[in-house]
Amino acid sequence: MMGKIIYLTSAYWAPVAYYAQLMACERAYIERYDNYVKQTYRNRCVIAAADGPLALTIPTEKSEALKCPMKDVRISDHGNWRHMHWNALVSNYRNSPFFEYYADDFRVFYEKKYSFLWDFNQEICHLVCELIDIHPQMEGTAEYRTSFIENELDLREWIHPKRISSLQNIGFTAEPYYQVFKDKLGFLPNLSIADLLFNMGPESLLVLQKCVQK
Repeated sequence: MMGKIIYLTSAYWAPVAYYAQLMACERAYIERYDNYVKQTYRNRCVIAAADGPLALTIPTEKSEALKCPMKDVRISDHGNWRHMHWNALVSNYRNSPFFEYYADDFRVFYEKKYSFLWDFNQEICHLVCELIDIHPQMEGTAEYRTSFIENELDLREWIHPKRISSLQNIGFTAEPYYQVFKDKLGFLPNLSIADLLFNMGPESLLVLQKCVQK
C-alpha cells in the first residue's frame, strides 16, 4: 500500500491495524465531517485485561442536532472517565516491559481536559506516530467525500470493532507479539496501539511492518 493516500476515521488509541495503515501510506486524511457514530473506535479503544479484552469508552455530550459531525463532538466529564481509563491502563499494563517507559507520555492525556473528541484523538495519534517512529503526512479532511481516484483508499468503515475478520481485505494480518496475559488468554489480535507499545516498545515498528507484508 506504499504510495497510497488513505482516508481514516478519527480514533481513540486506535487499534494496531489503524497504525499499520498509517505506516504504509504516503498521506492520510483523518475524517472530520462524517456523522459521529457510537460503539466505534472514534470514542472507544480495546485493551487487554486479565479476564479478556476490555473496552474503554469516552462519554460524549449529546448533540441537539440529529446528526453531529465528528469535528463538533464534545467530550463529556460524566463518570470520572479519565480516572477510570488511566487506572485501567495502569492496573493491566504496569507489569508490561515498557509501561514505565511510556507512562508519562500517556498520563498527560488524562490530566488535561479536552473539549473536542477529534482534537483529543489527533493529539494522541501524533504522539503515537512519534513514539513508533512513523511519519505519515496526516491532516484533517476539509469536506466529506464519497468518490475517490485510483491511488486513494477509503478505509473509514473498514477498521471497525465489528469487522475484525475482514481486515485481511485491506492487507492486514495480525502479527502475534508478546502480551502480558498471553499465557492465560492466548494472543488477542488488533488491540489498541497502547497494548503494542507497552509490550513491545521500540520493536512496535517491526510488528507493524510484518502485519502488512504477508
